[in-house]
Amino acid sequence: MLELYNDRLQDLFASQAGEAHGHTQSHGQARRVEIKRNRKGVVFAQGAETKEASSAQELYALFQQACANRHISATKMNMESSRSHLIVGIMVESRNLTNGSVSSGKLSLVDLAGSERAAKTGAKDHQLKEANSINKSLSALGDVISALSAELPHVPYRNSKLTQVMQDSLGGNAKTLMIVNISPTEYNLDETLTSLIYATRVKAITNNAQRNVESKEIAQLKEVIMKLRSGQSVEEEDV
Repeated sequence: MLELYNDRLQDLFASQAGEAHGHTQSHGQARRVEIKRNRKGVVFAQGAETKEASSAQELYALFQQACANRHISATKMNMESSRSHLIVGIMVESRNLTNGSVSSGKLSLVDLAGSERAAKTGAKDHQLKEANSINKSLSALGDVISALSAELPHVPYRNSKLTQVMQDSLGGNAKTLMIVNISPTEYNLDETLTSLIYATRVKAITNNAQRNVESKEIAQLKEVIMKLRSGQSVEEEDV
C-alpha cells in the first residue's frame, strides 16, 4: 500500500503510525520505492513492504493499518481531505484442485485525491503545494486517458508517477472500473461537470483482458526454482 504525496511514493506499511494523520509532514527516513514492470508488463513497487493475507478479515486489517498513515488535513471543503493518491496492489493466486493449474492476477485499488481550487479550499503554503501536486498528476492521468481513448501511438505514461503506477490497469491486460464522486450542490457545479466529462473519456478505453493461467507442470517448476533461489533443498518428487 502506497501513497503518492507531493510526487513521492511512500510505503504506508513502513510509515510510523499516526505520523501523517492530521498533519502533512514528511515520513522520516522512509525506504526508496521505485516503479518497475516485470516481463508480463505487470507494475510492481520495488522496495515496498509486502504483507500476506489469507482471509478478507486479515486484508481489511492491513488496509486499516496502512490508511492510518496516509496524509490528510482539514480544508474549507473537507474536514479530512486526502492530500495524496492512495495505491493498493493486491496479488491474488488461486489453484485449481482438480487439474493443478494456477491462476494469478493483480487487483489495483486507487483512491484519487480530488482536484482542488485554492479559492474554495483556502489552501495556502504546504496545502497549496499539495494541491498543485495533486492537480498536476490528475492532469497527466487525463492526458493518458485521452491518448488511450483516441488510440494514439504514444501514450505519455512517464509524465507522472501516478500514470506509471496505473499503466497496467489503464492500458494493460486489465478490466478497469472508475467510480466518480460528485457533489449534489449547485455551488460545485463546475467541478461536477468536469468530473463527469473526465469519466466519459475513461469509458472510451477498451482493453483485451485475458486470464493468466499456468498448467500444473509450470506451477511446480516455478515452486522448485523459488526453493532453489532461497537455498532450500529440492526433493525428487518436487521435480
